[in-house]
Amino acid sequence: MPLRFTIRQLEYLVAVAEAGSIAGAADRVNVSSPSISAAISQLEADFGHQFFIRKHAQGLSLTQTGRQFLIQARKVLHEARTLNRLADDISGKVQGTLALGCLLTFAQFMAPQLRRGFETRHEGVRVTQSELNHEEIIAGLRAGDLDIALTYDLDIPSDLVFLPLVALPPYVILPAAHPLAGRSQVSLADLRDQPMVLLDLPFSTEYFLSVFKASGIRPRIAERTRDLAVVRSLVANGFGYAIANIRPLNENAPDGRPLRFVPLAGDNRPMVMGLLMAEGSDTILTLRAFVDHCRDVVTEDSVPGMRMQPWPGPAENRT
Repeated sequence: MPLRFTIRQLEYLVAVAEAGSIAGAADRVNVSSPSISAAISQLEADFGHQFFIRKHAQGLSLTQTGRQFLIQARKVLHEARTLNRLADDISGKVQGTLALGCLLTFAQFMAPQLRRGFETRHEGVRVTQSELNHEEIIAGLRAGDLDIALTYDLDIPSDLVFLPLVALPPYVILPAAHPLAGRSQVSLADLRDQPMVLLDLPFSTEYFLSVFKASGIRPRIAERTRDLAVVRSLVANGFGYAIANIRPLNENAPDGRPLRFVPLAGDNRPMVMGLLMAEGSDTILTLRAFVDHCRDVVTEDSVPGMRMQPWPGPAENRT
């Protein structure tokens, strides 16, 4: 029985479902909108079902049949990529497409540089990236939408494998003019009565609050946001301090106001940045090559887009 679809059509369907519009999908896959629209229409005609509801002002939404078809389409695409990689492994060439997920808090600093370096080293590879929170990364790996992801070691499920790269201790972010900004370290006791701007993301929030809980101190949360850039702007404009494990090379807030990143005193558990993947993925040649590339580039002395410095440690609680 001949197949009623092509891999390309399935790729377009998934792109439309994720983008919510033909135009958005066209941008994602770098194909003209009419080509994608024609492919979706052909799929619907061949299967005799409508996969999308067309809403002129709101784009497209999946029908119940479309949602079921999308699940299977993703599985087929995952298996197709597996076949391609098997061929690559047999040929001994690092090539093909690699779907990279990256935690959105540091994607802007790291992902583009890692992609460019890897694609330069292996010209036959094309890396795609998705900026996601930790929960979305886990779901993407399980669904086969992602091949590998850069994230933190936060509640890693047993069916996934985490490879640590670098430990990132916590910093206190302060306005440059804050009375504590000139110190070499700031303690949680110093922050007890200060308002806090919390980076409120799945898993990350629990980590930040656990730092306080271990010391028996309750933070005064004044602001919450899911965007690290907004955190920096709120801090720079005097809405409170923040805690983060990312210290970018440019320490100014997005609006240009200066910030200070001061190490948090005490024996605080760092966040460990690393690579997360499905069990057995290390047998895939392209993924092994990407792991080796990240281990070369992301070290305790150098992280793309971030400033590293010797950590004074709990014994040197200088003020």
